[in-house]
Amino acid sequence: MSSTPPSPAITLPGEPAVTVEIDVPCPMRDGVVLRADVYRPVGDEGTWPVLLMRLPYDKTQAEDVAYAHPAWYAGHGYLVVVQDCRGRWASDGGWEPFRDEAADGEDTIAWAAALPGSNGKVGMWGFSYAGATQLLPATRRPPALAAICPAMTASSYDEGWTFTGGALNLAFVASWATDLAVGDARKRGDIAAVERLAKALGGARGWFHSLPLDTYPPLDADNGGYYFDWLAHAPDDDYWRRWSIGADYGRIATPALHVGGWYDIFLEGTVRNFVGLRRGAATEAARAAQKLLIGPWHHMPWVPHPGTVPAGGAPADHGVVDARQVAWFDLHLKGQPTDLLDAPVTVYVMGDGRWRDFADWPPPEATPTPFYLHSNGRANSAFGDGRLDAAPPAAEPADRFTYDPLAPVASLGGQSCCYPEISPMGPVDQGAAEQWNSVLVYTSDPLERDLLLVGDAAVTLFSASSARDTDWTARLCTVDPAGRSVNLKAGIVRARFRDGTAAPSLIEPHRVYEYAISLGPIGVRVPAGHSIRLSVSSSDFPHWDRNLNSGGPLFAEGIGEAVVATQTVLHDAARPSRLVLPVIEEDAELGAPNAVGNEANASLP
Repeated sequence: MSSTPPSPAITLPGEPAVTVEIDVPCPMRDGVVLRADVYRPVGDEGTWPVLLMRLPYDKTQAEDVAYAHPAWYAGHGYLVVVQDCRGRWASDGGWEPFRDEAADGEDTIAWAAALPGSNGKVGMWGFSYAGATQLLPATRRPPALAAICPAMTASSYDEGWTFTGGALNLAFVASWATDLAVGDARKRGDIAAVERLAKALGGARGWFHSLPLDTYPPLDADNGGYYFDWLAHAPDDDYWRRWSIGADYGRIATPALHVGGWYDIFLEGTVRNFVGLRRGAATEAARAAQKLLIGPWHHMPWVPHPGTVPAGGAPADHGVVDARQVAWFDLHLKGQPTDLLDAPVTVYVMGDGRWRDFADWPPPEATPTPFYLHSNGRANSAFGDGRLDAAPPAAEPADRFTYDPLAPVASLGGQSCCYPEISPMGPVDQGAAEQWNSVLVYTSDPLERDLLLVGDAAVTLFSASSARDTDWTARLCTVDPAGRSVNLKAGIVRARFRDGTAAPSLIEPHRVYEYAISLGPIGVRVPAGHSIRLSVSSSDFPHWDRNLNSGGPLFAEGIGEAVVATQTVLHDAARPSRLVLPVIEEDAELGAPNAVGNEANASLP
């Protein structure tokens, strides 16, 4: 155990109102010492509320890829504590993702509340894993925890973090484990391992093709061994249940500002946490103090993508989140009024140029509206005859394609994490994927008027496969008058998990099954003259791992077990495959545009 004492307080250059103490020790209940940097306001004799971030990514950086520096928050009248998680960077102990965050978070909250200068109230902020370090201790209701701001994080760490529809979130999971392993090797001073793992992270797109996945070559028992634990445990088993936030929202009694991004991998979890706590938190006060904010961002950095914010639209960068968080903490830790809770939901509607307030999620004024798949039997590629419209199908021929696991459809953009050059993220032209006959493409006529979509989208697919197991993927896009197709959301279901991840069973070859594919939350205005498009296939790689179609044990098979499958999608009167979109009629009352990007920032010093 390191015994390095904390540094004396340092006055930051150019920031005379803030000092920082480095490596302040915080003992845990089992004697392990974690370390934090503590930023203090100066020039006032009053006591301060505490803002706490706990993360495995180096307290020195404090997730400043997205947020303002901790000194900025301290300058707004907070004692700011940023702590390395157990076993990471300056903190002692052994690192295992998720394992110790509830207990360590509970101990740290009590410690931070008792720091000199603290008024005993603690708020927490942070995104991704630093959202988990808020929600997990919140399930224990620590008395000092007054408010949290979990951003871009999940409601469980199997489905929605490691898996989607039972498929492995390959690009995220493999690269995240490798990134964590770099930190592990760096902490123990193994420079050779640091160099090897860093090269593997940079070349991850090549490593994603390695099979079997449970022997992923860049990692081993000493370097990212937790990756192999994740693959060894099926979704919804006891390994995962111990960390599930969504298993019982009644354990949490903390006001929460939930921040999400339309192109973030954890958007569904962010929304699920908001909805679950708004309906099921431990107290009425906590249920009433839940707020959802969604912007036009991918996982990081939080900058609007081209096309999501029209020229002259309201600001939608990460400064919006900093401003809203300060207002949130001012309300719950200082008792200062804010209009944040006037509307429970505030989202930036892509293509609209405005932040919009809604009374709930999904918005009550949104109507689930079906758009049915049609073709004359040749919907293959964007050049086929696939159509999408509001008329239910009658007698129509089915569409067919073959899926070869060794020639998967490439992921182009989407919702992933964490580095765009490694994991496909954001809105991207889908033309390169939609040219292949292994992708079925269904496109609406150009819209006669704008179509406002805010809520949850889903696909119902009636389909059959020649294989004993396979995947079904769906991708929702908009198509501009020039024919450019850009992705909004995507979803997947692994056939063996069609009845839920807790009840896997293989399928009968050539038998038709009904599959539900969640696309999750969307918020977009599709302009008149543009079209809606749904593409259907059996792979989206490397966003998700390839199903080898063999029906064998997941992640344990090599390339030799791959089976080419013939896939059939039906759309007739008895089997009406369809896309369901949350349509808001233009004459519905939306309320005034929210000033989250303008007045909120201007009101802060």
